[in-house]
Amino acid sequence: MPRKQYAASFYSGASESQIDLFLTGFKPPELASPPLAGLVPHAGWGFSGAVAAKVFQTIKAYRDPKTFVFFGTVHRGIPDNAVYSHGSWMTPFGEVLIDVEFAERILDQTKGFLQRDEPAHQYEHSIEVQMPFLKHFFPQAKAVPISVLPDGRAAELGSRMGEIMRGAESDAVIVGTTDLTHYGDNYLFTPSGYGPEGFDWMKRNDGRIIELASKLKAEQIVPEANENQNACGAGAMAATVAAARTLGSASGHVIEYTTSYDIMPERTFRMGVGYVGMIFCAA
Repeated sequence: MPRKQYAASFYSGASESQIDLFLTGFKPPELASPPLAGLVPHAGWGFSGAVAAKVFQTIKAYRDPKTFVFFGTVHRGIPDNAVYSHGSWMTPFGEVLIDVEFAERILDQTKGFLQRDEPAHQYEHSIEVQMPFLKHFFPQAKAVPISVLPDGRAAELGSRMGEIMRGAESDAVIVGTTDLTHYGDNYLFTPSGYGPEGFDWMKRNDGRIIELASKLKAEQIVPEANENQNACGAGAMAATVAAARTLGSASGHVIEYTTSYDIMPERTFRMGVGYVGMIFCAA
């Protein structure tokens, strides 16, 4: 069923001109091979939309995939990793159809890792905020949304997805969603206080998990996030990195890193959230 649950709060006013503004002055990097996967943030467009747009633009510069498999963060409790397997999602630019055939293939080959569960996506914004970008940059592409829990199965799920995509020779790309450290009183997380020291600590905290993703150390991502609270979408991140590795990537490339404090600074740093955009290509 078409849905725009979070349009008013996370991507209000989404338009082609807004996306053009996000991309002002941006030139996709020169890559040795086409992207296999990407990581994007999922905050409101005013904070992280420009980072996500640059990842999608980089993919577009090299590929025109038929299908996007989204690994999404789980902000609310769900019983298991959940596939949205049929129907469509509405965006400000039109409908994104679900790739039903590919979703069924994924479900058939990942028994014990995934469940067919459309309601699990009802109150989750992490994939929804990507759908307008998908429709804008790739008007004909379909999607397979998958919510991934931050547990020990995430990396193995990603590896299995990579095997499915490689075996089927499917024209698909994976995009995972995560934000990074949530620092400040609002998040009950101020391990280094406020001001420059707190801000520097937050960026170093983000840097560790970004480095794990860059070096394709998928199995270390969830434990790192559990210990240092530097990814809200550790499961989606781990699955994306593992899938990219299985598909032949040797490393991840950071497109952009920023924070909510960089975008909306206060006189003294007291809170912030980290955002990274990454691309993974074949070696």
